[in-house]
Amino acid sequence: MNQDELKRLVGQAAADYVQQNVASGAVIGVGTGSTANCFIDALAAIKDRYRGAVSSSEASTARLRAHGIAVLDLNEVDNLPVYVDGADEIDAQGHMIKGGGGALTREKIVASIAREFVCVVDASKLVPVLGAFPLPVEVIPMAQAAVTRALAAQGGAPALRRTADGKPYLTDNGNVILDWSGLQIEDPVALETRVNQIPGVVTVGLFAQRGADICLMGTPQGVQRATYRA
Repeated sequence: MNQDELKRLVGQAAADYVQQNVASGAVIGVGTGSTANCFIDALAAIKDRYRGAVSSSEASTARLRAHGIAVLDLNEVDNLPVYVDGADEIDAQGHMIKGGGGALTREKIVASIAREFVCVVDASKLVPVLGAFPLPVEVIPMAQAAVTRALAAQGGAPALRRTADGKPYLTDNGNVILDWSGLQIEDPVALETRVNQIPGVVTVGLFAQRGADICLMGTPQGVQRATYRA
């Protein structure tokens, strides 16, 4: 199977997991990106079981609504039984790099109130050490230069993310993203804490303090499941 087929396979597996483990009438947390899109497409077949979804991006909101799935504001929801999202990298402890699609802050907010984080990836995303994928850092625009210097002082090479026409990429929140390359992240929890303390940083795309509880990984042999937290 190619990568797109693996993503569809794991997206369907996530929808099956939700159907088997989440009571009807619940609200489902939904992430952003190509694998999350496959989950949204599969979720559409069982949408009548659930009250709706909370979305982590404008793009996912549009896809959910196109399937006739109600999208609720997070402020209207007391709790989420599950949050399903992809990752750019995941390690053997369930720590992740996320934010390649630019939705890291909203993803982290939604994940923070979910009882269970189900990560959906293809096997190429499993790594022994995080950092080959550039680490996204969402930054308030006026702090771009200051944060760039602060990150560079710790090693690696932070660079402003740009659109295809060369303009600064802006998140749904109106902020910029620095993609921090050249890292080997031996202690993801410590780095997440340290970067989040830099003035001007909105959040860093390390999901280590609140990592995945379960990973559903698409492989040529089928979907493999890893559990990190009881």
